[in-house]
Amino acid sequence: MSGAVSLRPVPVADLPDYPIPPGVRLDGNGFTKWQHMRWLNSASFRKMGWEAQGMHRALFDMAQMETPVGTLPDDDEELAVMLRIDARRVRELRVLEFGPLRHWVRCRCGDQVRLMHPVVLEQVRDAIERRETRALSNAEKAVYARRRRLREALAALGLDAAVLADELLIERIDDWIGKRRRTDAVYAQALLHAQAMRWFAPSYG
Repeated sequence: MSGAVSLRPVPVADLPDYPIPPGVRLDGNGFTKWQHMRWLNSASFRKMGWEAQGMHRALFDMAQMETPVGTLPDDDEELAVMLRIDARRVRELRVLEFGPLRHWVRCRCGDQVRLMHPVVLEQVRDAIERRETRALSNAEKAVYARRRRLREALAALGLDAAVLADELLIERIDDWIGKRRRTDAVYAQALLHAQAMRWFAPSYG
């Protein structure tokens, strides 16, 4: 077959392990980075037919919803359903050098063998990193808001602005209160604890 590649069986034990566990999902992720200039300058874009390109991109997108995320089934019949073609056509496409399954390789996912693609893996890792960054940002905002309320409560108990500007003091008090219900009595106890632990800077007495 013209343009076909020679496929040699690789023992399962020698296959690379997929680095993302099956429990990681991107179901709520509405955006996946697609580097269009990278794609337009690739050999895949220049040499792949339009039909193959459409399937190629569709597989990229569908892999985002698979388990583990970013992989595809290593099964002709399942791929046929995904691509809306018959399994015989999938077998033909899998051996094409510039077919829709270009650069998809077998990998181990626990006790399963599936397909992975280096660019899809890169996309998934980027999406996970961005999600974790957003979560961290939200956590930081929550800490900021909680410590702002702490400062307001301590100000109401008589602490002046110079004391409340001590970031280490506020951090220590915030950590000591932890998940307690933040009542006036708890704030007062926190101040007594801070005094006993000598958390106040010397200039504050």
